[in-house]
Amino acid sequence: MEITDVTRAIAAATSVAASLDLPADDAVVLHDSNKLALRLTPCDVFARVAPVGQEVAQFEVDLAQRLAEVGSPVGRLEPRVDPRVHIRDGFAVTLWTYYEPVAPGASPADIAKALEELHAGMRAVDVPSPRFTDRVTEAEVIVADPARSPELADADRVFLGGRLADLRRAIEERGAVEQLLHGEPHPGNVLSTRNGPLFIDLETCCRGPVEFDLAHVPEAVCEHYPGVDRELLDECRQLVLVMVAAWRWDVGDQFPRGRLFGEELLRVLREGAPWPTLDTVVERLGGR
Repeated sequence: MEITDVTRAIAAATSVAASLDLPADDAVVLHDSNKLALRLTPCDVFARVAPVGQEVAQFEVDLAQRLAEVGSPVGRLEPRVDPRVHIRDGFAVTLWTYYEPVAPGASPADIAKALEELHAGMRAVDVPSPRFTDRVTEAEVIVADPARSPELADADRVFLGGRLADLRRAIEERGAVEQLLHGEPHPGNVLSTRNGPLFIDLETCCRGPVEFDLAHVPEAVCEHYPGVDRELLDECRQLVLVMVAAWRWDVGDQFPRGRLFGEELLRVLREGAPWPTLDTVVERLGGR
């Protein structure tokens, strides 16, 4: 977010907390991109804040409740207040349990087991959600429209558009079983807690093969996940790299150092196989 928006978003979150008798004299920014993640103190609440209309907060709240009911390893909503979306000064604010991080972080085996449990829980809940191909379409729209991606060179525009179309077709033609997925279970959306690994940021949920989720996690995690179709995983990894590259060229993208990531992903994609995991690219550029 822009600095002025961050200031307003923090004010909105602290105002919501105060109105619910949760003392919030200070806010620590934990993550800042298109959405803001805050730790409110001294009430110790995790707040997620996004401009109204640029989020699906109600979907996330409803799904988190459903998954918690079936025992899935997800971050819980703040138990001291009603589970709902709060609208304040043009922002949608949701309040969640804050988990003190533990060190060392969860092992790849533990994360794989938690992701397997999350997928099992997601098979047990019946909620309407987009398909993974809807996210491919969103990336295609950005690439195809120079007004949405004015800094993207014409040759790169053609390259990304072609890869998106080819990979969508290749994955769909495999006819793999599809289910509800997290959508982006990368390391930034996994908390290491005393209760084990917990997944957060459920706004990206979609339906697709489990390999689409696995394409977002480190290779060491994939090695511990049972029954992986390695060829499908390879295609999904490529697809994730191409989609993320497209999003980084969106004129409205607020990901930190987004253009640098966009350029690096283009280089990686043109270089070809073997395809790196997304976390490898992130680490190469110095983290999120």
